[in-house]
Amino acid sequence: MVKYCIIKSGIQYRGSGEMFKFETQLKKLKHEVLTEVARLAKNDEISLESIEKVPYEVIKGDVAQYRCCVYKERAIVLERAKLAAGYLANGDNPEPDLIDIRPDEQIIYVIEAACDRCPINKFNVTDSCRNCLAHRCQEACNFGAITIVNGRAYINQELCKECGSCKKACPYDAISEVMRPCKRSCPTGALDINPNDRRAMIKEELCVNCGSCMRACPFGAISDKSLIVPVAKRLARKRKMYAVVAPAITGQFGPTMNYGKIRNAIRTLGFEEMIEAALGADAVTVHEANEFVERMKRGDKYMTNSCCPGFLNFIEKINPTEKDKISGTVSPMVAAARYIKKNEPDAKVVFIGPCTAKKSEAVRLGVSDAVDYVLTFEELLALFEAFNVNPFECEEENVNDASVFGRNFGASGGLTAAIKNYIADSGVDEVEFKPIPTSGLDCKKTMMLAKVGRLPGNFIEGMMCEGGCINGAGVIAPSMRAKVAFTKINNGTTIKAVLKNKTLEEFEGVNLERESDLEK
Repeated sequence: MVKYCIIKSGIQYRGSGEMFKFETQLKKLKHEVLTEVARLAKNDEISLESIEKVPYEVIKGDVAQYRCCVYKERAIVLERAKLAAGYLANGDNPEPDLIDIRPDEQIIYVIEAACDRCPINKFNVTDSCRNCLAHRCQEACNFGAITIVNGRAYINQELCKECGSCKKACPYDAISEVMRPCKRSCPTGALDINPNDRRAMIKEELCVNCGSCMRACPFGAISDKSLIVPVAKRLARKRKMYAVVAPAITGQFGPTMNYGKIRNAIRTLGFEEMIEAALGADAVTVHEANEFVERMKRGDKYMTNSCCPGFLNFIEKINPTEKDKISGTVSPMVAAARYIKKNEPDAKVVFIGPCTAKKSEAVRLGVSDAVDYVLTFEELLALFEAFNVNPFECEEENVNDASVFGRNFGASGGLTAAIKNYIADSGVDEVEFKPIPTSGLDCKKTMMLAKVGRLPGNFIEGMMCEGGCINGAGVIAPSMRAKVAFTKINNGTTIKAVLKNKTLEEFEGVNLERESDLEK
């Protein structure tokens, strides 16, 4: 194998004056677990016995660092290791054997042992209560939940209906509103609280696998299942695989880690080649723009994108009446994967990105022919360490797979900017293009306006992660730091327009249509 990088042991090293630093201790802990599991897979040593040894590799000594005791820490790491290996983190109900969950469409799971059972009383009286004479909070409550005890308002949680009238009525703002971070972050109400043990639980019928709850939980009690084991095994056996890498990768390793270094790091891991998902984004731009024009001509009120699987799931599960407005164009991930398989039908394709929902998209009916495995940036970093690859010391290389617009798909508004560029250059201007970029919790408001016919535009670019893919659940760098590098590197791209990408000619014969639910 050609060596594109210097091989070293460990990921926290200096290379060309740089060092990778984890944002939080939680990120570091997850990385250590993923790395140990990847090493086991690399050596073909995955078993219940070997997984049970992972906690002792990660948590050394007898002094607790994160929890009440080292035994609790190891119990949680064991559950993490199971999930990282693709098995059920079954917590208080251990089975004698590992339960394989890799075929499941559900991606996000609660690690019960790690859940701190945060307080769930939504409204509480604080020390700011002055025992005023008006008692407006008491008067505002229609359920008799508020009384005055020892000169202070008291809320009976059994009677409280969490309407918020007391908080609005208090002139001193002495009533606080509390919500678990995981529950507050969930855009669909899928994150709920088990009434029996107060642990977090996920309603799979509402979950869009966006990973917002996973990012929000400060205890790391929510995690995504991983496919790092089969990928590591295939790499160790030197099986032919191609990597499709999301454009958000450029912000993850700092401003000097360009596409060339990333490509050579991935080649050194054992991948045949790396293809930018941004190339697929250029192809999707052309196809989706033309689809938009056709839909508007036939009288549709609006159209949504389909490149974000979390947003697609959000419409299908929460706003099913609007399913027919979803674009029938595939995502850039699928477009790039089908481009690869057009030339090599037997190739295995691994998508690497910041998104947990991509793991569910890969097995979705209508596009499951394209991508064989999905990994996050967190899992890529673990592979680098497990295989002793130093990405910072990889060779430089000029990579020009995609336009600046395709590469900017990773941030909110990137798709609409690309479509505008294509429309301007192609002359496809028969209809007015009025885009509405929306992300995070704002997606809920935007879809509500669409349902009632008050949408101030005709194209919704929805991304479930706030600010776009650069803030995905599987990133390894803080969003603000990543965005700076992402913007700098991508703006340096030599291809300044979608139609200037000559590789688009090679997409002739590549199917860019996905099967919709209406066609099933």
